Amino acid sequence: MSGTGSKEDGRGRLGAMVSGLAVAVGCVLFLGGFVWAAVVYQPYTIPTDSMAPTVNPGDRVLAERIDGAEVRRGDVVVFTDQVWGATPMVKRVVGTGGDKVACCDREGRLTVNGTPVDEPYLDRGPATPDGKAPASPQDFSATVPRGQIFLLGDERATSLDSRVHLQDADQGSVPLSAVQARVDAVAWPMDGMIGRPTSFAALPGGVSAAGPLPLQLGAILVGVALILAGAVYGPVAARLARRGTATGAAR
Repeated sequence: MSGTGSKEDGRGRLGAMVSGLAVAVGCVLFLGGFVWAAVVYQPYTIPTDSMAPTVNPGDRVLAERIDGAEVRRGDVVVFTDQVWGATPMVKRVVGTGGDKVACCDREGRLTVNGTPVDEPYLDRGPATPDGKAPASPQDFSATVPRGQIFLLGDERATSLDSRVHLQDADQGSVPLSAVQARVDAVAWPMDGMIGRPTSFAALPGGVSAAGPLPLQLGAILVGVALILAGAVYGPVAARLARRGTATGAAR
């Protein structure tokens, strides 16, 4: 009987160790995921409808902190520029230094260095008499100076963007240093990740890599699962060990 009791006690101690380890690892993943996300991302609330339907007024978004060197065409960025009003704004980058950005071609599309860009994220509104809804209600053309970016809202009919500033010295562009973050996801309502437009991928420089948010969320969820599993497994293992001890003693 003493041998059986020792065996069951050992099983109980092993269960407690496994439970404790699961909870400890879960806490590391859970807290680490939150801390990592807090360091990398910053929340913003969208103030206007200039980026609809990608993001709408009142949406709470998560934006990855980046510097200008990481900006690529197609990115939705948060920036602050004195000429534009010195308040954080959210627009889409459609041109970088050296690009000639124009609209619209015969199909009503935006062009970058003569290459037409399909923009599936746009709500183009009513079609023109020839049946082609343009990517911009007004035609425009601009050459982006080096170290600058050209920005448009996704709601082209009302967005106050680079088109409004075409007569400025930099033809509506803003410096890369004005960029503070790149919008990666809509946190509320929970619409999920904002994908990189594949239409810009064929242009030199391609599109930016996805942010680490899915990994961070994965770490948090796995951490929660381990904490719950460890918390449940510990008492269950102890109860089974006690039951085994009692059965062995009865024999």
